[in-house]
Amino acid sequence: MIRGIVFDLFDTLVDQNHRRLAPIEVGGRRVSATLPDLHAFARERAGIAQTIPEFADLLDSVDEALRPTTLDVGVELPTVDRFAALARRLGFGGAEIESLAAGLTRVHMGTLRSAVTIPTHHEAVLMTLASRFRLGLCSNFSDAETARTVVAEAGFLPHLRSLVISEEIGIRKPRREIFEAAAAGLELEPREILHVGDSLKADIAGAAAVGMGTVWLTRRIREPEEELARYAGPRPDFALDDLRDLPVLMARLAV
Repeated sequence: MIRGIVFDLFDTLVDQNHRRLAPIEVGGRRVSATLPDLHAFARERAGIAQTIPEFADLLDSVDEALRPTTLDVGVELPTVDRFAALARRLGFGGAEIESLAAGLTRVHMGTLRSAVTIPTHHEAVLMTLASRFRLGLCSNFSDAETARTVVAEAGFLPHLRSLVISEEIGIRKPRREIFEAAAAGLELEPREILHVGDSLKADIAGAAAVGMGTVWLTRRIREPEEELARYAGPRPDFALDDLRDLPVLMARLAV
């Protein structure tokens, strides 16, 4: 019997609006949407001499060096640690590293937050489900403070008993540890939980591996059938094209 529901955050409970974050062209090369603001902050606050393309190359080299021991093995790379490594590459030391990393994190996360929108019916869906189920969050995100702020601003906090964010526990989906933490947060066994998310690899495969039921939310997936055809992992137990259909599904399962 399902007693709890765990939700992914971005592109499940809230929308990330990737068009607003699409790479832009600066100086003949494509860079991330946040990079010009990051460069401007580092130049104004720390006096760096690098151009935007040089700054972008340096950040790329930092990511390349950090990835094998973090993201590639399912370990979260906190944004502040990423920017601390960048500050060291820029030649800063001591307290300057901490100050610059914190500032760059604020700039970067501010841009990401500005691109988030909240479907108007999602809070009502959570309210309905919370009357019958224990609800929780299980999200990959490299800055837990920002993720928690997004959840609070959306009005979701009163309906969620547990928030598990990869930056806080150090592990990313689809590794089993983060799903086990989500189950523990609800004080339920994995088999008593349904996990809802948009990523077949991170959400569906990860949750299924620990014995959770799975719901694939396809509202933000451009070609669901094509994506499912390319996916070699366990099939989702259910697929919904909108979160408003989840209470109906749960009522059907209870019969």
